[in-house]
Amino acid sequence: MKAKELREQSESQLQVLVKESKEKLNKLRFSLANRQLKDYSDVKKTKKIIARAKSVLKEKTTQSSRE
Repeated sequence: MKAKELREQSESQLQVLVKESKEKLNKLRFSLANRQLKDYSDVKKTKKIIARAKSVLKEKTTQSSRE
């Protein structure tokens, strides 16, 4: 998911996305620890989605506080 797509979403949608992505990351980490995960890049991609969503969420909160 690109930052442009994330900017179009509301704050509540972004918070839900972050929460779901963190849960997915947790499951991926358990799979990795149990040697069931085939592709480590899924962990990396999920981390990037969380970081992008948090960045956009922070932009939106600072932007609304300025106004």
